[in-house]
Amino acid sequence: MNQEFDRPVRPTLEAVAARAGVSRATVSRVVNNSPTVDATLRDAVLQAVAELGYVPNQAARSLVTARTDTYTLVLTESAGRFFSDDSYFPALVQGVSQQLEESGKELVLQMVTSERSPGRIRERAAGRRADGVMVASVLGADPLTRTLARLGVPIVVNGRPRGPLSVPYVDVANTDGARLAVRHLVRQGRRRIATIAGSQSIAGGIDRLAGYGYEMKDAGLPPLAAIGDFTGESGESAMRHLLDADPGVDAVFAASDLMALGALRTLRRAGRRVPDDVALIGFDDTAAARHAQPPLTTVHQPIVDIGRTMARQIIRQAAGERIEPSVVLPAALMIRESA
Repeated sequence: MNQEFDRPVRPTLEAVAARAGVSRATVSRVVNNSPTVDATLRDAVLQAVAELGYVPNQAARSLVTARTDTYTLVLTESAGRFFSDDSYFPALVQGVSQQLEESGKELVLQMVTSERSPGRIRERAAGRRADGVMVASVLGADPLTRTLARLGVPIVVNGRPRGPLSVPYVDVANTDGARLAVRHLVRQGRRRIATIAGSQSIAGGIDRLAGYGYEMKDAGLPPLAAIGDFTGESGESAMRHLLDADPGVDAVFAASDLMALGALRTLRRAGRRVPDDVALIGFDDTAAARHAQPPLTTVHQPIVDIGRTMARQIIRQAAGERIEPSVVLPAALMIRESA
């Protein structure tokens, strides 16, 4: 005796629309996470989706819309830097991942680990295997970013790009943050204030050094700078240089927490007390800064929020929306025991 298997009927958009009492177009917008749907209608659709067990047909959607609901995050830093004690990039990835997950999108993480990496990234983007690309830590006039922009791929970068490259970006108010730090030191009565600047091939490093310079000029104080590369080792070396150049330095603003912590190690070896002899301020507000001895006064930049904002911007851009050329999030000074 032959028995026929009755395949369960898959709920359709029309069935969800009928259950929710809305149009098929409204259901489609809710399923695709459009922000234009009224909250009451959205709740009704989501309830109908849950009751019917509706699951979007991802393959069919990709065929119709030519979209994959996948987004690539490219890290131009080395794997060693990403997996070091620098918590900036993990926090950035966390923010991007959280926002994409909430929006029903997938994240593909790609790292530039060899000379072949840019080619593979370009090939993936040109083949539209992702709806958009986010690039973190653009070093100067990055050729990969230029190529992706020429391909017409939706793209958002972390940090203001240098030079004539015009792509949407998300950043923190670097200049304002540096000014907050130096102003705090001036108000404490510090007069021989030095800075350990970040790499001058990166806009963030340039902007933080500029903010230091502006505030020193306003205070009528002579500047004293050493250049690092945002790492702890460079902070140690730069602090040695500053002590050699001016043994009477009584305050230091470092353009990253890692450089500030490196400077702290050098100061201890030199017998200088923080903050009694030398006040010290960093930039980033990482966990390492909070747990330092003494806890580090630092400029907070909302790293997770930067990642989330990058993800929101790339989703909007991939959907055909006109997005802002730049989104700059505010910086804030976190006052602790080191200054």
